[in-house]
Amino acid sequence: MLTHSTRRWLAGLGVAGALVAASASPAAAAPAAEFDLYFEDVTVAAGSAGVVRGAAVFGSEPAVLNEVTVRYDYRSLAGKITLAGDTGNDCSADGDAVLICTEHSPFVVDETFGGFPGQVVIAPTDKAATGDAGELKVSLRAGGKELAGYTSQVRIAEGVDLAGGPDIEVKAAPGGAFKAPLTVHNVGTTEVDGLVALFDSDYGIRTKERFDNCYYEDDYLFACEFAEKIPAGEGRFATFNYELAKDTYAPGRQESNVRWMVPGDFEAFNGVREKAGVAATRRGTGKTLALTAAPGKRGARALQVDVDPSNNWSAVNVQVTGKNGADLEAVGATLTGKKGAVLTAPLGFRNNGPATLDHFRSGSDVTFVDVTVPKGTTAVEVPVECAPRTGNDAEWDEAGTPGAAAYRCYPGPFAPAGEELTGEFKFRIDKVIANATGTVKVNVPCECEGGFYEDLKPTNDTAKILVNAASGQGGGEGDGGGLPVTGQSTGLIAGIGALLLAAGAGGYLVAKRRRTRFVA
Repeated sequence: MLTHSTRRWLAGLGVAGALVAASASPAAAAPAAEFDLYFEDVTVAAGSAGVVRGAAVFGSEPAVLNEVTVRYDYRSLAGKITLAGDTGNDCSADGDAVLICTEHSPFVVDETFGGFPGQVVIAPTDKAATGDAGELKVSLRAGGKELAGYTSQVRIAEGVDLAGGPDIEVKAAPGGAFKAPLTVHNVGTTEVDGLVALFDSDYGIRTKERFDNCYYEDDYLFACEFAEKIPAGEGRFATFNYELAKDTYAPGRQESNVRWMVPGDFEAFNGVREKAGVAATRRGTGKTLALTAAPGKRGARALQVDVDPSNNWSAVNVQVTGKNGADLEAVGATLTGKKGAVLTAPLGFRNNGPATLDHFRSGSDVTFVDVTVPKGTTAVEVPVECAPRTGNDAEWDEAGTPGAAAYRCYPGPFAPAGEELTGEFKFRIDKVIANATGTVKVNVPCECEGGFYEDLKPTNDTAKILVNAASGQGGGEGDGGGLPVTGQSTGLIAGIGALLLAAGAGGYLVAKRRRTRFVA
């Protein structure tokens, strides 16, 4: 059975062919809703079978769109490329170098992850040559009205084929250091002229090195550019020095995936990052990191594209040794008000550490939180991460629905040590009852993926929601407003962030910005 978290991640990874229903029942598109359309820049190898790509739609609010069509205008590359619907998609030509694809079912635009129309195949013709380039204009229509448009770039390049080397297995304790020699091979027939290593590392994997051909965000290594050429049939490697963060959970595992790319593909990927509003990385100021056995200086670089990206990966698997656990403490509230008053309560938990809980790799929730509504009150607003609950059964299809007596909340895949994760509930007082009590319980059992069942201090896993406490009575934690989501947190950013995760790059750096009402 798919968990709540898995459903939401699959919704964001529709490009992988796993489009599922929105996490909460979306409303019909309101006239005031605004939509963004995105289609990544594409580089196609001359003489290849082409690539499969798809558009992504993001809205200012959840929506269901009817009579949806997507129009692809590639007239600037007429005769150089062709576009056709991928398997199972209803697409047809509309004149010369224009393709229109129709969505026959109602099209769901999720509030967080957006929506993904059927994909198209972009293929070069026999007249395409390296260096050819043009615009692909994409537009979205629903109910006969154009809602959004986007223009991306399509380029024709020389085809090469990189392959990642063997995976690395190492051991380290929290705060400890380790080395990882990473290898790449040229398994094609054409010399590779320059390449990029793109890193997707778990929270605990850090580096203090600052090579001037590498990019960093804080202590995280993002990418390294190499100018060396690699002849067909040869391989190269570089050794990286890492360390584990002191708050890495132990015992456990941390992972870093490395994706080897040609510079043209990296440029397209960076365009996605900029569109997503992800914080800019910084180039190091130290020495240059070189691949071993690299030849001398090179001349002008030809535009290249990898014809088989599926084998471009290397992995560093770290067995985290020692013991470094976490104490999750429930966060309740003490509320006071008259009949009819609507009171706000940020409910959830605090990670007292010393370890951070990181489930980004699996996408599963770090824990599950049950909320019981105080007597005499009605939950009139609840986070979309919380679903009505009866006993141990939660109705995820009704997530975010007010009016239930109890809820199960799914706060996401990351809980930093020393921080609270709370979701904002609003309770209406229907009847004034002294010491009306509800509860917040963290680490509740769930027959689903994820969760946390090795809490260092289970005695603080329950807190009260106390309404109109009698003199001398105390409740749970404070009754102020919830902590705000900071930075750019639109559906566009979150959805493209999911596309970045589908590309397998920057998982922690992107996913930590995932929009959620449970915020640290």
